Amino acid sequence: MNRPPLPPFTLETATQKVRLAEDAWNTRNPSQVAQAYTPDSHWRNRNQFLQGRENIEAFLTLKWQRELDYRLIKELWAFRENRIAVRFAYEWHDDSGQWYRSYGNENWEFEPSGLMSRRIASINDAPIADDARKYHWPHGRRPDDHPSLSDLGF
Repeated sequence: MNRPPLPPFTLETATQKVRLAEDAWNTRNPSQVAQAYTPDSHWRNRNQFLQGRENIEAFLTLKWQRELDYRLIKELWAFRENRIAVRFAYEWHDDSGQWYRSYGNENWEFEPSGLMSRRIASINDAPIADDARKYHWPHGRRPDDHPSLSDLGF
C-alpha cells in the first residue's frame, strides 16, 4: 500500500506530507491515523515507547479520551530524503475543563511506500486560560486561512 507523497521528499512534498498528517490527527480517529504507519512502526512519544500499528491505535484512543477538543497545527521544520522534522502545537482540555497548549517536535522516517516507520516525539504541556486559546475552528481540518504556528508566534 502506497501513501503519497513518497520519499525522497522535496519542499513541496514534505510540506504536503506534514499537512496531511495534521489533517488526519485533527480527525481524532485513531484507526484512520494509525493507517499512516507501517505495521511494525516504532514510536517514542514523550516517555512511552510503542511498536506496531495496533499499539499506536490503542495509544491514540486513550490520548483522545483524555485530551478533549484536541486541535493541532504542524509545521515543517526540515527534511532530507526519507526523513521529515516538524514542530507543532496543539490545544486541548482535560475533564475538569483546564485548557493546555502542548508544544513539541517530531522526527519522522518513512519507507519507500510513504508509510511512517519511525516517529520520535518530544512534547511539553503548558496550562492556559480559556481566553488564551488560539485554535477555535470546528472539529476537523484546520481552515486554510487559519494562522500557522509562525503566524501565531509559536
